[in-house]
Amino acid sequence: MANWSDLPGALKGSSSKLDELLKSDGQLKAFTTSNAIDKPATFGYKSSGSDNTLLITVSNGEAKASTGSPKDALFVLSALPEQWEQHFKEVPAMPYQSYWGMFGMNIKQKGIEVVGDQTAMAHWTHVWRRVLELVHDAQCGPMKEDTQYEPERDYLTGRYVYLDAPVWGRCKIFYETSGEGKQPIVFLHTAGSDGRQYHGVMNDERMRKKCTMYCFDLPGHGRSFPSQSYFPGAHTNTEDSYIGIIAAFVKQIGLRRPIICGASMAGQVCLAVAIRHKEVGAGGAIPLQGSEYLNMERQWYDRSPYVNQSLFNPEWVYGMMSPTAPLANKQLIWHLYSGQAYGIFHGDLDFYFGGWDGRSRVASIDTNSCPVYMLTGEYDWSNTPEMSQKTADKIPGAKHKAMPDLGHFPATENPAKFVPHLIEAIEHIQQVRSANLSSLRLSSD
Repeated sequence: MANWSDLPGALKGSSSKLDELLKSDGQLKAFTTSNAIDKPATFGYKSSGSDNTLLITVSNGEAKASTGSPKDALFVLSALPEQWEQHFKEVPAMPYQSYWGMFGMNIKQKGIEVVGDQTAMAHWTHVWRRVLELVHDAQCGPMKEDTQYEPERDYLTGRYVYLDAPVWGRCKIFYETSGEGKQPIVFLHTAGSDGRQYHGVMNDERMRKKCTMYCFDLPGHGRSFPSQSYFPGAHTNTEDSYIGIIAAFVKQIGLRRPIICGASMAGQVCLAVAIRHKEVGAGGAIPLQGSEYLNMERQWYDRSPYVNQSLFNPEWVYGMMSPTAPLANKQLIWHLYSGQAYGIFHGDLDFYFGGWDGRSRVASIDTNSCPVYMLTGEYDWSNTPEMSQKTADKIPGAKHKAMPDLGHFPATENPAKFVPHLIEAIEHIQQVRSANLSSLRLSSD
C-alpha cells in the first residue's frame, strides 16, 4: 500500500509511465511549445511534512520529471498525505478532482499550501494542472470519461437584437433559439462565458419537443457587442444591471412568462429573478449551482497585468467539473473561458462573490407565482449541493436536487445526463402553475 507521506515514493511505481506521457501528450506539448520559454522553469508537488518533491522542469516543447527538494523549484503544490491519497483514487470525489478544488474556496482544508512564488504558480497553472492529470493517469490509468453522441446537424438559429437596459444602455445583443415546444425557457450563461454553453441542451431532441429555447450573450460577452457605458476592462455586474438586461430581453422577444434558467452567477440571478419575477415577466426559475450568498476569498489573477487571463481563467474553473465528463465538453469550457475580454470574468464575479445577497429575501419568494426548482452538480466545490439545499430550505415550496456525475457547468459538461434533471424541473414548474390556474378558476366560479 502506498505511503502518501512521501509523494515521489508513493508514485515511484508509475515513474516510467509518467516519463512516457510527458513526452507524448499533445496537450502538454501545446502548452509548453513557445519560443518565449527561453530558460527552464521548475515546479513541484510534495506531501506536507516531507521535503521529498516530485519536480517538473519545463523548457520549450518539453517537460521532464525528477525528484529533489522544494528549494529546487519556483513553487511547490503541497497537500497532506491523506489528501493526495484521495486525489489519486481512480475517480476522485469532490473536491479532490483538482488541486484548485483541494486548495478550496468554500471548502477550506488544512494542509493545502502553495510554497514559493505565488505569481509563478499562476503563470504556470495550465502546465502544472495538465502535468498533475498525467501523473494521475500514470498512477491510476486513463480517466474513464463519458462518451456522447455527436449529432449530424445543428438546430440553433442565431441573430442580433438591440436592447435598452438600465446601466448597460443601448446594446447590440446576440442570441440563439431552438425548439418548437410550448414552454418558453431562457438560458443564462456563467460568469465570463457565453451561450455556447447550452448548445448540447438546445440541440437535444427531448428539449426541442418540449420547449422553445433562448440563450443570449450578455453585453461584452461572447458574440454580443460591449456596452458603451464601460471603458474596456471596467466591466462589473450587479443585481440591478443583470435583472434589467434579462427583463429587456424577455420584453423585446415578446416572451410570455418564460422559465429562467442559469448556472453559477446566473444561478444566483435566477433567485433574484424569482424575487422580482413581476419585473422580469418570469413564470418560473431553475437556478443551477445557485445559493442565497457566497462569501469567498477572491483572487486577483483574473485581472492582473502580470498574469495571462486567457491561460489562468480557464484553468481556475476547469477543476470545478466532473472528471468523467466527456473530454470535448471540458475542452469547450476551457476554450470559452480563454476567449473573453480583459476584466469580463472578474467583473462578473463582482456579482457572484457577495454582490448577490439574498439572505434576507429568498424566504419571501412566492413559489405559487414563480415556482423554483434548484439543481446542483455534486462535483462543484464553488457552490456545493449543501449550500443550495440550505437556500432551498428557506424558500417555501421550492425544490432542490443534487445531480451525480455533474459539476459547476452541468449543461455543458454532460448534456445527456443533465437534460433529464432539467425536464423534471420544468415539469414541476408546469404542474405548480397548472394547479394554481385550476385553483383560480374554481375560486372564480
